[in-house]
Amino acid sequence: MSEAILLENRAYWTKRAPGYSEVNREELATNQREVWKRTLTERISMCFPHKAPNEIHVLEVGTGPGFFAILLAEAGYRVTAIDLTPSMLDEARVNAGALCDLIDFQEMNAQALAFGDGQFDVILSRNVTWNLPEPELAYAEWARVLKPGGLLMNFDANWYHYLFDDDARAAYERDRENSLAEELSDLNVGENFDRMEEIARHVPLSCAQRPAWDIDTLMNLGLSVEADTHVWERVWSRREKVNLASTPMFMVCGYKL
Repeated sequence: MSEAILLENRAYWTKRAPGYSEVNREELATNQREVWKRTLTERISMCFPHKAPNEIHVLEVGTGPGFFAILLAEAGYRVTAIDLTPSMLDEARVNAGALCDLIDFQEMNAQALAFGDGQFDVILSRNVTWNLPEPELAYAEWARVLKPGGLLMNFDANWYHYLFDDDARAAYERDRENSLAEELSDLNVGENFDRMEEIARHVPLSCAQRPAWDIDTLMNLGLSVEADTHVWERVWSRREKVNLASTPMFMVCGYKL
């Protein structure tokens, strides 16, 4: 089942790559670029106060069209960025432009990293764990390749929880109504959306309570953990806040002792 879901994910995101890349380019062209960059770099600087950015090696897992990788390369960090989908990596290389040569883009499964133990100072991810067939395995792999004293940062949400919970469904439908009332383009309506819902029905985190699940999983891996359930208030655009109000983004930080 796990392999089948990974293949389905790759096929889905291959078709979504151009449209998803357009979303990332919009983020890069607006003030979200600086808001996200400040959010990432402030946390990394707190963890490594005596290191310059070029001394810090960051791994972005599930880079997609490259948004985080681009921001951190721009800020001077050493960046490796992986994704399961070759077409996403193609989009990321284009979006990176002159920064492309500073980023090591690699095709790789987030649940089976081809890196040795303790290679990275920072592991970073956004909107990836929710659609993995074995997310606990992914977290174990990320912790494995993290150096002692390293930082794991994951941004995610309870995406598609409405498929399993009536209250979440009602809140999700209110988001659709509010987006229409405010004449905002709806981020939850688009290409192959039914197909994504079908994938979500077969992955474990769609019906999990998060970030409680993430905190427990990372603590069981021996990391010190904290969560910020209000990060969406700082990093999301107005359209995201209206569209996705019922599914606020959280940030989980794990520190390897």
